[in-house]
Parts: sequence; C-alpha cells; structure tokens
Amino acid sequence: MAVFRETPYSAFNFLVDLEPGQGEEVQAGFSEVSGLNAEITVAEYRAGNDRVNYVRKVPGIHKAGDVTLKRGVIGAQNLYEWLELGRSGKIAQVKRDIVVKLQSEDRGGIVVSWKLRGAMPIKWTGPTLTAKGGGDIAIEELVLSVETIEQE
Repeated sequence: MAVFRETPYSAFNFLVDLEPGQGEEVQAGFSEVSGLNAEITVAEYRAGNDRVNYVRKVPGIHKAGDVTLKRGVIGAQNLYEWLELGRSGKIAQVKRDIVVKLQSEDRGGIVVSWKLRGAMPIKWTGPTLTAKGGGDIAIEELVLSVETIEQE
C-alpha cells in the first residue's frame, strides 16, 4: 500500500496485468491507462411534510467508468483476440479482473494498485497510419467496460 509522503508519486511507472494469477508473460507494456474512475449516483428525495425547504440526497447505485489502454503495435494479437471472444458471445470467457499497478520511481515496489472487476473489451482502435509521419509510433487502443474498481 502507498506510504504517505510529501511529494506525489510519478505516473510513468505502471504495470497492467491482463490475466492475474495465470502466470502468463507480459506481451507488451502499455503507454497509457486512462479513465480510472468510480461514481455514486444520488437520488433526490423530499417528503411533503419536511420542515426544511430542500431535498435530501440519498446515495444510490455505484458505477465505474470505461478504462482505456494504449500501447504500441508489436504484432501481439492478445487484445484483438480478447475482443473477438466478446463478439462471439462467450461472456463467461470475456469478463476478467484486470490489475493496474503503480510502481515507485525506483521500481522497488508497488505503491498502489487498482483491480478492475468484470472488465471486458468494448472497443478496439487500430493505429492511425500516415506516410508523412516518419517518427510517430503506431498505437493501438482498447476500451474496457468495467463493473467496479477496487483500490488495493
């Protein structure tokens, strides 16, 4: 768990484990993870005989936002194959728990991690190919629908 300190941790040392506990080797690191968020919806309620003239806020259901993973194209098919599982209707195989781990600057350990429960791919975007770029990296993007996010 993260140790309290005066300066915040840097956001550039992180790991994404697509299949925790499976013992699989990482096929590629990700260059960006965005959209880690959780939200609680609020229902407004006021009884007709309330003495105050404002609504009460009652917490409702919670939800997690979609998470986007980006990485350079390296020829690995694992992201696209995962998307194919969902397109073929294999719901039991497509939902996974993903773990995003933030490392300390010296990569000496994990300072905080987020478990994305019930994650499944909902959108894959291939790279933008342009002949004039020369120095640009081909990036693929995978958007995940997430049922809930837990911070560990």
